[in-house]
Amino acid sequence: IITEGQGDIGGTMLPAPEGVWSMPPEMLKTLPGYDPDLAKNRAQARAIVQKLGYGPDKRIAVTVSTRNIPPYRDAAVILIDQLKEIYIDGVLDAVDTAQWYPRLMRKDFTVGLNIQTSGPDADPILNNFYGCGASVNWDGYCNPEVDELIERQSREGDPARRKEVLWQIERCETLGLPYLYLGYWIALSRKMAYKATFRPIEGLGQGGWRRLTL
Repeated sequence: IITEGQGDIGGTMLPAPEGVWSMPPEMLKTLPGYDPDLAKNRAQARAIVQKLGYGPDKRIAVTVSTRNIPPYRDAAVILIDQLKEIYIDGVLDAVDTAQWYPRLMRKDFTVGLNIQTSGPDADPILNNFYGCGASVNWDGYCNPEVDELIERQSREGDPARRKEVLWQIERCETLGLPYLYLGYWIALSRKMAYKATFRPIEGLGQGGWRRLTL
């Protein structure tokens, strides 16, 4: 809805074709939360909720916190709507930008929706967001086994073997992370539309206008 059909489903790594290290879709869908069969997913989620003593006559009330700017709020509103399908009633808590990341670091929320960057290269994404003690590892995820795998994939020169290590990392993180990726905004989505009108900086000299390079 938000990306007008231009988003993609992906895990830790940027999904193909923009990303080259991501899991193939047939492998990704075997991980919890990534099966494209929505009816099956919702049935499993309802069963879990009912096993905990909740259901249509006893719903769960939660607060969904997010940063108070449109892309975050819009996604949080859609998440709240989807949670209703599994007997969870959410209330939006829009947090001022200056307070949002400190609250993330303190884990001062019940359900939080965050947007974070990704990219085609695995090294900065893994080291910055998932390494033990990394500066922007917002949720404090720390798994020494994953740290070793991050170092291993960084040293691996064979692309096929590097992919195998990266997919092993994705499995570990998906099973261990306290959150789920809801999707990716990629090229052609509204978030990236500004690039279509990009013009390089030019300067006027004796020979006319020329592109300036650093």
